[in-house]
Amino acid sequence: MPHSFGYRARTRDMFKRGFKEHGQIKLSTYLVPFHIGDIVDIKANAAQQKGMPHKYYHGRTGIVYNVTPHAVGVIVYKVVGNRYIEKRVNIRVEHIKHSKCRQEFLDRVKRNHGAHVKTKETGERVQLKRLPELPREGYTVSTADNAPQTMTPVPYETTI
Repeated sequence: MPHSFGYRARTRDMFKRGFKEHGQIKLSTYLVPFHIGDIVDIKANAAQQKGMPHKYYHGRTGIVYNVTPHAVGVIVYKVVGNRYIEKRVNIRVEHIKHSKCRQEFLDRVKRNHGAHVKTKETGERVQLKRLPELPREGYTVSTADNAPQTMTPVPYETTI
């Protein structure tokens, strides 16, 4: 058989629906509001073939630049050779969802703001900067109650 280079070639596992997620698309998918500047994840939903992104964009994260009644325009950066090209892709809302990539950052901003307000009230200093994990403290192993043991390898045996 000749080799296929079609638009959806080699997407059998990529576009399949998850376990117990087959059938019609939930209505809540259509009720999610998208705004310009939102960060979204692209994940093609095989139940809706209209407005499906190319397989290259499956699993990518982009920024919404345009919103229409049934679709959104997403900016995705594609590596071509030694440069990044800004690609503008129009995708229906069934194939995208809000990304959680900034959630940790937003939680940290809220936590730091609360600590900053507390510092203003009480006057005590609070460490807001993240510090890298330091190496563990050094210690000396005593041989008083811990006699050294000699270990020898077990000889290889075949039991055929």
